[in-house]
Amino acid sequence: MTDSAAPLRVMEETPAYWRIIFDYPPFNVADGTMFQALQDLLARADVNPNLRVVVFESANRDFYLSHFDLTGKLGNVMTAIGPTGLPILADTFVRLTRSPVVSIAKIRGCVRGACSEFVLACDMRFASRENTRLGQPEVGVGLHPGGGGTERLPHLVGRGRALEIILGASDFDGDIAERYGYVNRALPDAELDAFVDTLARRIASFDRRALSAAKRLVNKVSLPSTDRLLDGLTSFQAALMWTEAQQRVGALLKLGLQQDPDCERSWPAVLDTLLKPAPARLSPANIDD
Repeated sequence: MTDSAAPLRVMEETPAYWRIIFDYPPFNVADGTMFQALQDLLARADVNPNLRVVVFESANRDFYLSHFDLTGKLGNVMTAIGPTGLPILADTFVRLTRSPVVSIAKIRGCVRGACSEFVLACDMRFASRENTRLGQPEVGVGLHPGGGGTERLPHLVGRGRALEIILGASDFDGDIAERYGYVNRALPDAELDAFVDTLARRIASFDRRALSAAKRLVNKVSLPSTDRLLDGLTSFQAALMWTEAQQRVGALLKLGLQQDPDCERSWPAVLDTLLKPAPARLSPANIDD
């Protein structure tokens, strides 16, 4: 059974196992519409007594979820309060982590910033070895992570590697992401679908009560507090108003972010030169004979 609802589609493989397919052209940007769709999905999933596991994947092989919308189409994600008592941005990720339903991110393509924070909130992450670009580039845009990246990454990868990921603001491929613990495993792209499907079907065969109880106990010893998450988001909201951040975001948009596919694929690579003046062009007047 398939249920179509932009910007994601729900494919009910079995009553216990759903595939959630991000399909929000051109780049699967996380804007207000995407967050509302995720909120609706979580509400639907949590009250379904048959559902055991959901797998999040993308219809676009180049962009899993690309990044937080930087053009202002965020709706109420920073202001409205969700069921956890947190603003919608953080609430969505906390609800995903606390859900009795097991969540698996099956990653192909680019996933950065708040979208990296989405996959960090999933219970498990599996990535294409050849086709993954994963990162937290906010510092290179004059900001810092605000949706749980600074709180969740250190527990997964350790302090030093978390600082490398966040302060370096670069992309990480599947192999390095696996080595660091950013993802559970990186698999050859041709093997990724079958591996995740087999795991999801196995989990779906178990009792929901046992799954949710085990997940709840793991959560108690592995998750950041809501107070720490709120502190990070509050600081991020303030950072959005920094002059440096506004200048860097403006420069990225001029380069073609959220418009040009090539820019979308590679923009973290230029962050260290983003505000440097372009080199002077040679002309007959400044060339010595």
